[in-house]
Order: sequence, then C-alpha cells, then structure tokens
Amino acid sequence: MSRIGFGTDIHRLVAGRPLIIGGVEIESDLGADGHSDADVLMHAATDAVLGSLALGDIGSHFPNDEERWRNAPSAQFLEYAVSLIRERGYVISNLDSVIDLERPKLRPHIDAMRQNLANAIGVNLDQVSVKAKTGESVDSVGERRSVRAQAVVMIEKV
Repeated sequence: MSRIGFGTDIHRLVAGRPLIIGGVEIESDLGADGHSDADVLMHAATDAVLGSLALGDIGSHFPNDEERWRNAPSAQFLEYAVSLIRERGYVISNLDSVIDLERPKLRPHIDAMRQNLANAIGVNLDQVSVKAKTGESVDSVGERRSVRAQAVVMIEKV
C-alpha cells in the first residue's frame, strides 16, 4: 500500500538571523525568522511525512511555545516524523521538494540539501529531489520578505 503526504512552510526573512535551508547555512543578509532554526525545507518535509499517515503537523508535535525547541535543528523534527511512520511499517519511497527564495541563488547548495534530507529520512540520494525557484519579484517571496518550501513524499508499506 502506498500513501502520499504533502507539506508546506513559509517564514519571514529578517536581518540578524541565519538562513538555514535543508540543513545548510547559506550566506545571506536576511535569515528565516522562527522559533527553531526556521529551516523551511526541513519543516515542509516533516509535515509531508506526518501527513502521509495523518499524524498531525509539525506544530502538534513540536509546539513553538516550548522553550526546548528554541533554535533546535529541524532535522531532528524530520527524523522523529520518519520514526513514527517506520513504527507503523512504512518506508519512504521518495521525496520531492521546491524552495521559493528570491536570493541568494540556491543552486550551489542543492546537492548538500539533498544529502541532508536523504540522511534525515534514511534513503539514498537518488530518492530525494530539491528544486529552487525565485519569486520573479512577485508576492512576499519575490519582494524578499519570505522564504517558502513545499514537499511531497510517497511512503510504502513494507
């Protein structure tokens, strides 16, 4: 049996915060604002994994009003979500994702992001896709006010 999960996340961009996407710290004048490390890609992937088995969302498992999650690395959220689906007898077939960010350009970091995601979900690199898009100067992404990511995951019963 196969199931699909979808996740999305968006964070404001602000000065004075690091920009961490897919577990990679990217040099930028603006970083993502959030309670944890604000890794929009890891958050979207976590929601996709949780959603694949209707296990709630990232906020229900890691509330942003709990001090223990302040500045936490988001890979731990994704690893936890994967442990929940494994407990139920599922494995991840593949993960596909898109990051929307006006700048800086993400192409030099995509391979490292893919590897970090693959490590967190316990799959081979060829099972993870990360694509980057700009906002074409439209909406909050294009105006450099936010970063957004979307992810879809397919899981299979073992």
